Amino acid sequence: MIILPDFRIHQRDYLLQISRAITAQLDLNEVLRLVLEASVSMLSGTIGMIALRGPDNTLRVQAVLGITAEQMELFKPLLEVVNGENEEEIDQDDLKLRLRLVSRRLEANLQQIVYLPMRISGEMLGIIYVFRPYPGNPSHDDHMILQSFADQAAIAVHNAGLYQAIIAEKQRLAAILDGSGDGVIILDADHRVMRINATLSRMIGWMPEYALGRLHEDIIRWAKPEPTVTLEKAIAEGWPFNATPEETTPLDHTPTTLYVEGDVERLDGLSLSIGIAYAPLFFKDGSLRNIIATVRDITRFREAEEMKSTFISVVSHELKTPVALIKGYAGTLRREDAEWDIDTMRRGLNIIEEEADRLTELIENLLMASKIQVEGMVRLEIDEIALDKLIRASVERFQTQTNKHTFKVEFPPDFPVILGDPRRLRQVIDNLISNAIKYSPVGGEVKITGQYDEDWIELTVSDQGIGIRPDEAERIFERFYRSDDSLSRSTPGTGLGLFLARAIIEAHGGTITATSYPDRKGTTFSITLPRQMQQPT
Repeated sequence: MIILPDFRIHQRDYLLQISRAITAQLDLNEVLRLVLEASVSMLSGTIGMIALRGPDNTLRVQAVLGITAEQMELFKPLLEVVNGENEEEIDQDDLKLRLRLVSRRLEANLQQIVYLPMRISGEMLGIIYVFRPYPGNPSHDDHMILQSFADQAAIAVHNAGLYQAIIAEKQRLAAILDGSGDGVIILDADHRVMRINATLSRMIGWMPEYALGRLHEDIIRWAKPEPTVTLEKAIAEGWPFNATPEETTPLDHTPTTLYVEGDVERLDGLSLSIGIAYAPLFFKDGSLRNIIATVRDITRFREAEEMKSTFISVVSHELKTPVALIKGYAGTLRREDAEWDIDTMRRGLNIIEEEADRLTELIENLLMASKIQVEGMVRLEIDEIALDKLIRASVERFQTQTNKHTFKVEFPPDFPVILGDPRRLRQVIDNLISNAIKYSPVGGEVKITGQYDEDWIELTVSDQGIGIRPDEAERIFERFYRSDDSLSRSTPGTGLGLFLARAIIEAHGGTITATSYPDRKGTTFSITLPRQMQQPT
């Protein structure tokens, strides 16, 4: 472009002004718009575009002026030739021919293309293209000015790209933090909250906007008794600058990581068992920049540990009793210094057999629970079964074991036969009746009823015992769970019976629920089973 001397000062002032404007911007789209408008204005063009080099090293048009996105397709043959890599090899006649073709298809007067490579540190970021309605070549000074402008534009585009990448990374980090299943809290060097994620907000009850700027000790308030090590105590003793191996977790060998475990007070006054791993972030000079803490709810873990300990204790007790009886009676019967009559021998052998059966049942239940845990299902042997007859036979057996309880069985005379696993369903019924006896120690009525409709049958087993708390109505079906009351603690059992009962009933396509009354006098277990369960092939 030929610039008249009278306008050269104006041109340079304008260039300085627009260069300041574009370098002050950090929005990439706005920078591209300003650069393109300035380029077209300075070169008196009618159409302009900017192509940036992508990750795959190819040029892609990112901004246009004077044409539509659909018309942009007509310029592709031109951009293939003018790509900034082979300026000396460009066939000018071929370039003019391509330009005329584009001009004709656009019905526009385009006679010259001026392109300005945008480079920074020797690397080309992209190209500015300006199409003019007249021919002419810029002077050497004009080339210098325009290239200076292109270099300023490259810096602005580069900075805007970096800023955009930072914003994208910040958004990605925010998405990771907010989507994390663990709580996250970021502290500054003064231990004030810079950020907490949504998970931690739910854990401790603090809304993020109220937590920002507060001290760590205001947000993480330990319930009594406090953990032996807390962040504040560790910092007072010089952490993280003098961290010791004792302050690491077994799974984390980073010497500066601090792990604290305990019960934290929520904002609503409730408590929650949590474990927090604190990791410091340092500046290059070694000073503390941030502390990033990952918070995990360990309530279930602690419950599982307590349940495991209880289970080991209960199973040990359950195994010891029959083993002791078997050993005792076997030792007594084999004494060489005594002669036992037939009745004594028979009673002793009966007890040995009963205790052996008890051991076998315990082992089978443990094996079945393990299979359910691994396979997630109960394998059934399906056959026709009359549940009313099965239940009456079970009641007859239990009637001989108690003189405090009366049994009432109510079934309609035409109660239907269904498909099911007789052995497994008998196991469920026996467990419910046994529980009804054990948890109503003063006696009372145990009532078993049955009813049906076209699709389902329903069984209920009710007692007049101690009942269950409303919050335990679901938990009693968990593996190894036992109610925390004096009667439950003194009553033999492994906490597997109802877990297995639910697994068996659900394997039949049915449901089992427990209902207790407000005064906790009695519990009713309800079972529903489909009448038309498909027999496996």
